[in-house]
Amino acid sequence: MNLQSTLPFDIPALHAHVPPRLPVPEGHWDEMRDASGLPRESWRRFFDLLGDEGIAGLDVGLASVAQQVRDNDISYNVYADNGLPRAWALDLLPFLIDESEWAEIAHGVAQRARLLNAIVADIYGPQTLLQRGLLPPALVFGHPGYLRAVKGYLPFNGQFLQIVAIDLARAPGGEWTVISHRTEAPSGLGYALENRLIVASLFAEPFREMCVSRLAPSYSQLIATLAESARLTMRGGDSTDGDRRDSPHIALLTPGPYSETYFEHVFLARYLGLTLVEGKDLTVRGDKLYLKTLAGLERVHAVLRRLDDAFCDPVELRPDSTIGVPGLLQVMRAGNVMVANVPGAALAETPALHGFLPAISQSLLGEPLALPTVSTWWCGEKVARDEAFAQLDSAYLQPTWPGVQGSVAPGLEVGEQRLESWRERIERSPDSFTIQAPLPYSCAPRYDGGTIGARPSALRVYAFAGPDGSWSVMPGGFTRLAAERRSTVSMQLGGSSVDTWVLSSQPVPSFSLLPSPMKPGDLAKRRRTVVSSRAAENLFWAGRYGERAENNVRLCRLILGSLDGGDADGMFDTLVELAAHSGLIAPADKVARSSAKDFEAALLAGLGGATDAGATSIGQNLASQAYACGEIRGRLSTDHWRTVLAARNDFRDALDWIARVGKGGRYDRVALIDVLEALSTQLSAISGAQGDRMVRDEAWRLLFIGRHIERVSTMSMYLGVVIGEGRLASPAAFELLLQLFDSILTYRSLYPGRLEAPALLDLLVVDPANPRGLYGVFDRLRKKLGEIPAAAGVRRAPLSDLMPAIDTLPDLERLCTTDAAGGYPVLVEVCDQLGACVAAVSNEISVRHFSHANPYGAGGAQ
Repeated sequence: MNLQSTLPFDIPALHAHVPPRLPVPEGHWDEMRDASGLPRESWRRFFDLLGDEGIAGLDVGLASVAQQVRDNDISYNVYADNGLPRAWALDLLPFLIDESEWAEIAHGVAQRARLLNAIVADIYGPQTLLQRGLLPPALVFGHPGYLRAVKGYLPFNGQFLQIVAIDLARAPGGEWTVISHRTEAPSGLGYALENRLIVASLFAEPFREMCVSRLAPSYSQLIATLAESARLTMRGGDSTDGDRRDSPHIALLTPGPYSETYFEHVFLARYLGLTLVEGKDLTVRGDKLYLKTLAGLERVHAVLRRLDDAFCDPVELRPDSTIGVPGLLQVMRAGNVMVANVPGAALAETPALHGFLPAISQSLLGEPLALPTVSTWWCGEKVARDEAFAQLDSAYLQPTWPGVQGSVAPGLEVGEQRLESWRERIERSPDSFTIQAPLPYSCAPRYDGGTIGARPSALRVYAFAGPDGSWSVMPGGFTRLAAERRSTVSMQLGGSSVDTWVLSSQPVPSFSLLPSPMKPGDLAKRRRTVVSSRAAENLFWAGRYGERAENNVRLCRLILGSLDGGDADGMFDTLVELAAHSGLIAPADKVARSSAKDFEAALLAGLGGATDAGATSIGQNLASQAYACGEIRGRLSTDHWRTVLAARNDFRDALDWIARVGKGGRYDRVALIDVLEALSTQLSAISGAQGDRMVRDEAWRLLFIGRHIERVSTMSMYLGVVIGEGRLASPAAFELLLQLFDSILTYRSLYPGRLEAPALLDLLVVDPANPRGLYGVFDRLRKKLGEIPAAAGVRRAPLSDLMPAIDTLPDLERLCTTDAAGGYPVLVEVCDQLGACVAAVSNEISVRHFSHANPYGAGGAQ
């Protein structure tokens, strides 16, 4: 009798340094303990290296993982969450694989990659597998992933696949078994790397002493393969390549922010040094692929795609695709771009293929499969279908074709199914169903705090093609754990991930993707920074949203601090107008205008998230700023990026806290003002980072211009509203404007005890030394606009010419001119003129540099 099986958890005394462990369900392989209940050697050593102090700190480690996921904004977009990003689920303990065991996995995975590449090459080439009956035609031609437009295409070096991912699970007997293939656009590479960076830093000593294999060489192999293939496209003396003959331009093509794995697209592009692009960033000219940049068109030689096959080219594939590149397949056929993996590779992912692989391997490779496959029957073959029904009472039913399970039979992915209850539906459409035998996945340890639980696990291993056609396997992978009370692994259904450690008996050499040391002569050949049209747009709007958030926070603080003041009644209408024009309340909200109490309630309700039509909350501005900065994350320092995230997250969390502690509709106004003051400090830090930590290149100019357009617009509006309300002569209005322009200390030092309109207008409008003075901001904006190069081929006036020169604007004497009613008509006219001017310039920038279509006809570059 096994004493261990009679207890609710493992006996800690079995090893002094191993925490208690909940039992693994019967019939599942235990990754942490052997059959006798003792820790396996690798786990014993892991916990020994932690020692008592390390084990005691596991709870601290859990908190650290959560904090780093939050700080790095690691997310996973789940469609079930209405497209909202879900925080990445990363567990604390790694998944350990011994050296000898990994050698068998790596051999089998490399063989699978060779085999899958050979299958795809044959299907789009000679089709000998079909001719010899090794693959049924219905399985190939009935698959929506079979792209007839790719038939006959021969890629560079005959490599249809550059990346292959194999999903493995350990069977109850301990043998690793293949459960699925990923050949279309395998995901998880970015998450695997992020997992490693976080977990390895928490367990630095075990990571070092256990000689965990490094991941960087495999990513380097991937880049080398892409670059070598890309160089083959750089022929023919393309004049647009300039001095890039030896430096191919490689882009990572993403569906965009709404992709469920968008975070890893951004992360991978930054780590690998690739240009992150969406389909609308690219265009085809003369059978070549180009990136639309701020300065014109830039040749692209290779594409690492993350788009599904059918969406890649709306001309030849799905015509309704808005995320693909029209003409991409023609550029491929012309030999002017390498796309990894080749569109059409998705057909190798069908689970129905498993049953045919043993014979295909013998035919194409001349060798048996090194790794077993989970028993699989394609129902399109009657013999296989009858065999499955004879052998199994229950099994996993899977759709043979991707994306059709809902139309064939709902509920195919909920787990094991009783086959008899499905017989009739399978008989009606047998080709659409594939049956897989149940496979109890091995259970990996998961630290839940105090004890170690067990969750079913699956390992995704990646193979990369070399320039010579060989395959290498990344030593580690992307391990996922099932959600609570689930037997299958799925991140969408609440599963989590763990770092995968492949242990070695030899010291692991350090390796980095940093380039080799440069020589002075190399600087002359330095490739200039490429600013894509989309990146330019996000830089521009990052500046605008940041400035808008600063102004709204300042205004909101002043409003909340003024509501109970002595001048509150006299300034009420002015404050309401300022809030409405700034988007803090909806302009049409009549209730908010009825009383100070209702106004405050409307202001509070609109601070965080979605508001009524016409209102734009501070929370929305912060989220928009974070989104725009996320798109250009590679251009921001780590501190800069984290401050952007902290501003958004801290403000959101603080509003949630204020809402929770409030009772009966009341809230703590003082606490809210403190929150706004903290946010103001963070926004100032963001502004400072943009000014002090970014190179003054085209990217920075766009951000600067966005900020100053927003500043001119807002300052003009503030002056216009206060003057329009006839309040300029009142002390309260004086104080309000000085605070809104962040100039109160300067004014008091220059004109102590005096409230004179000429002095106020000189400081807030005319003085060029005031960083928020209207004319000074306008003049600096005009000069920076003059530094933005014209888009190639666009014959338009310089952007700076769209704005009047500063010496043509009314001087102080004219600005102080009043009418019979005591108003300032010239000042009002100037405010309206400058506000309309920057709005027109903003639209023109968008049309010239951000538009993804050419509004100027054939002569334009966009």
